[in-house]
Amino acid sequence: MKLWMLTSVTGVILVVCIAELLRRRKLKEKYAALWVATGLVIIPLGFFPFLLDSVAKAVGVASGVSLILFLSVAFLFFVCLQLSWEVGHLEEESRTLAEEVALLRIDLDELKAADGREAARTGSQDDRR
Repeated sequence: MKLWMLTSVTGVILVVCIAELLRRRKLKEKYAALWVATGLVIIPLGFFPFLLDSVAKAVGVASGVSLILFLSVAFLFFVCLQLSWEVGHLEEESRTLAEEVALLRIDLDELKAADGREAARTGSQDDRR
């Protein structure tokens, strides 16, 4: 199988998989846009590999393969950076929620203790009568 054909088929499979994940609601739209755009860039590059060499020469890179390798590493770096930011945000949100749950538990325990004291006091008053 020739490389251009493999590249094009990979791009098409990527876009189809993204569409299926979106349909099943397994992938959020904010992430899907990035991956669909990636697939839509891969497909024409597979069918027209000379475009990649033209772009590489225009930006001063020796070959299209080197340009793709660099862009792929840069793309993955930005994806990792964005996901790290998301994880940090979720950790902060989880910590805040855990603190709120702890405060609510304390309030609930205090209410139960107050109800227990009230029931004990009411029960002792009933015994006196």
